[in-house]
Amino acid sequence: MSFIRKIRKASGTYLAEVENRWINGKCVQRHIRYIGKEVDGETILSSSISNVEIDHVKLHGPLLVLNHLASEIQLGEHLGEYAGEILSLVYAHCIDYTSINQMPRWFERTDLNMILDLEKLTESRLLKALDSLEERNLEELERSIFQSVQSFYEITKSGIVYDVTNTYLCGKNCPLAKPGKDKEAVKGRPLIQIGLGVTKNEGIPVFHKTFHGNIHDARTLHDLITTFEKNEIKSGFIIFDRGITSKKT
Repeated sequence: MSFIRKIRKASGTYLAEVENRWINGKCVQRHIRYIGKEVDGETILSSSISNVEIDHVKLHGPLLVLNHLASEIQLGEHLGEYAGEILSLVYAHCIDYTSINQMPRWFERTDLNMILDLEKLTESRLLKALDSLEERNLEELERSIFQSVQSFYEITKSGIVYDVTNTYLCGKNCPLAKPGKDKEAVKGRPLIQIGLGVTKNEGIPVFHKTFHGNIHDARTLHDLITTFEKNEIKSGFIIFDRGITSKKT
């Protein structure tokens, strides 16, 4: 009849199922199988990987890291009622970029319901979250977020790296989109211009701007001077490429 034997080693107490048999007048103990370990008086059972069945896999670790970083700069506090939905879009963009209508399916493969305390993510809720941003003063929101980042990471604003790019749209309802020549040298597509300013040393975004697609890159820099002032960037230097160069600039 088998029984559990405790095997004490320097690395811990191990449990094994064994049985004793008399062979040629001697008691011989036969090892049957390894059971597990004993930790603080409790038995921790082992299991062969061949006996494990996986029901589903959840994305967890990278989301914890992103959420920790967002918490450090208090990003959720800046985003208001739809903070959880907006943060889920941000995390998805960082890890596994997907479209709005695919987000609920992606959400089900993650542990964001626990991390962000969201019961369910729907396309309708995500669209409302984006609409809520449109109703905010985006310059003020952007500035407050950067101030939190600057305070926590002790970032200086002695230099700004600025660049502009354009992107074309397939739809026809964006009021900013104007026909122009895009990066692929295709004329006539509805374009928007996007300008981004980041800190020189860390590459942390300070502000962004959107412009009509038919505005030349050089003209976008004029609009940024007031943005520098609002962000209390009073000295330093700006780095920009040849596409923004003009006599007035």
